[in-house]
Amino acid sequence: MDGVLIHEGVPVPGADAFIKKLRESERPFLVLTNNSIYTPRDLHARLTRMGLEVPVDSIWTSALATAKFLDTQHPGGSAYVIGEAGLTTALHDAGYILTDVDPDFVILGETRTYSFESLTKAIRLINEGARFIATNPDNTGPSPQGALPATGSVAALITKATGKEPYFIGKPNPLMMRTGLNAIGAHSETSAMIGDRMDTDILAGLEAGMETFLVLTGLTTTADIDRFPFRPTNVVDSIADIVDLV
Repeated sequence: MDGVLIHEGVPVPGADAFIKKLRESERPFLVLTNNSIYTPRDLHARLTRMGLEVPVDSIWTSALATAKFLDTQHPGGSAYVIGEAGLTTALHDAGYILTDVDPDFVILGETRTYSFESLTKAIRLINEGARFIATNPDNTGPSPQGALPATGSVAALITKATGKEPYFIGKPNPLMMRTGLNAIGAHSETSAMIGDRMDTDILAGLEAGMETFLVLTGLTTTADIDRFPFRPTNVVDSIADIVDLV
């Protein structure tokens, strides 16, 4: 979503035409985000205000992928959660109990209000045996004022204090891609991943066996590409260059 369809809260030119073409073609698609703050309904409303008509069912977040993973691995469990409504709602819908008393998991998501108290609680619960899950490994997130510390950075703090590495669910973990593909009945060999980041989007698509498109409207520049030991299938200036391929 960010860097491909919108950039700093403004639609990328061509994004509306791309979504419209997808919907008219009736091809199944998902708009992905590693950000776990918002629910799909929140994101649907946000995109609609920008003129992008994306159905709620076509939005796939790291929070939904996390809830899906936990529901298959440890159904009906309990968790201590640091995060916002996008994550807590997804876990509630999956039948999870949110508690700070002997939880099965500590789950770290995105929030703009990380507190010393909540981080201390998470560290102590992990030390007492709770398993550590994080929604995504992004170290920073964008804002009009500059970079913000994100889930990956906070997870590193907890790891330093506990010696326990989290299991990251979001991109580039191909698990997020495969559960998303399953959700819309698609197959990796006939699907494409469009993203603006080499280290998350393109790597996730590559490891899931998908064709990949890198757009240059986000964080990655042409000069950055050669710094990675892998390459996207295609490099385009923006989403507008892919409209005619739908």
